[in-house]
Amino acid sequence: MHGALMQELFVFVLAVFLGFALITKIPSVLHTPLMSATNAIHGVVLVGAIVAAVLTRGPAQVALGVAAVFLGTLNVVGGYVVTDRMLEMFRKSPTGEAVRRG
Repeated sequence: MHGALMQELFVFVLAVFLGFALITKIPSVLHTPLMSATNAIHGVVLVGAIVAAVLTRGPAQVALGVAAVFLGTLNVVGGYVVTDRMLEMFRKSPTGEAVRRG
């Protein structure tokens, strides 16, 4: 058990460093398309949370399942709101100028 925990911890730490290294190298032009792709991934996570919530048995598991579905829903909705706001910066107004928010 101790060896498996250390292995999982190693993979987690490696994933954190790799994710940080990759994210810092992405040009700002690609942030919007990547954000849309991550919204799709968050949708899959939400489906997984729903499946996990359905398969629960005890009250603690039900509470965790409901919390997972709630947080997953917030993640998906928040991701789409942020993506929409980012895309709003590139839309043209009827007068031909870019829309500016302050």
